[in-house]
Amino acid sequence: MMPRRELDNKVKGRHQGVVAGCTPNPAKDEHFLTQLLGELNEPVFLLILDGVTDPHNLGACLRTADAAGVHAVIAPKDKSASLNSTVSKVACGAAESIPFVQVTNLARCLKSLQDAGVWITGTAGEATQHMYQTDLTGNMALVMGAEGEGMRRLTREGCDQLVKIPMAGEVSSLNVSVAAGVCLFEAVRQRS
Repeated sequence: MMPRRELDNKVKGRHQGVVAGCTPNPAKDEHFLTQLLGELNEPVFLLILDGVTDPHNLGACLRTADAAGVHAVIAPKDKSASLNSTVSKVACGAAESIPFVQVTNLARCLKSLQDAGVWITGTAGEATQHMYQTDLTGNMALVMGAEGEGMRRLTREGCDQLVKIPMAGEVSSLNVSVAAGVCLFEAVRQRS
């Protein structure tokens, strides 16, 4: 037991009476991804985040990906959120359990995945095909674009197909973490 003042001095922000020292789970790299693909004995299931910069959204996406049974979450090193305390808090443990792979060149990573037999499905509001009409089984990676801008041009061009979530209301898009949840669990439904 430590007096509250000592705890206050050890942390920034709130601590709720408990402080733990730990080392964050480091992001993985392309070599880890290659190794993962070689070791899996079931269809590959990946989530790719293109330019998601909000740590709250990254944490929520990691949590949902973990719940859906995704093997790894991939994001570019630049212009994307990285693992930090906010991500860990929002992810509720998923940041420590699901591999987070940061790649130098996302377009090159997509090509490498395709060469390994992974089908790349991108999400875009202007797509003509609804995700519920799309086969999301087998080796697949789902690509979610950045908040506001969606996928970058090279990422979009690297996808094998583009799908959209049918929207019935006046709002034209969903938050990236909500959209990831909808799409990932449609894939889970199809894959089970």
